[in-house]
Amino acid sequence: MPNDDDPMLDAFDYRILERWQHDTRLPAKTIADAIGLSAAAVQRRLKRLRELGVIRREIAELDPGKVERRVTCIVSVDLDREGVADLDRFRRKMLASPEVQQCYYVTGQNDFVLIVLVADMQAYEAFTRRSLLADSNVRSFTTQVALERVKTGLAVNLPA
Repeated sequence: MPNDDDPMLDAFDYRILERWQHDTRLPAKTIADAIGLSAAAVQRRLKRLRELGVIRREIAELDPGKVERRVTCIVSVDLDREGVADLDRFRRKMLASPEVQQCYYVTGQNDFVLIVLVADMQAYEAFTRRSLLADSNVRSFTTQVALERVKTGLAVNLPA
């Protein structure tokens, strides 16, 4: 019996998700025609996939440069203390920072990797002063500034 952590998906679900994750404005009829189901069946499956949490959100992807967020920084952060409370405090701080587009707790030399979008380097410096330098638990951080956004997105490579 499936649970929320392991939903049973069939080939039709994957074919729907493959199309839906790239364009949530596709009409159910368009998807249905492409995969051999009725529009009503596609709508029912999408509803089920939302209820199961397979589809977490349906969002618009913005062009950062067109909304004055031209600088993308990849920031590796090393914490001094890694207790549960220390990690949770840092997570909460990053969740509350609007400049942080993505935050990953990782293995290896660093504890966290951040994707930070800002208008310019002055805005990045303000972010680092407020969120990293002022945090007594941040041992160090390194920054890489992206020269070009070659590929971005949230699409998941699905099974065939």
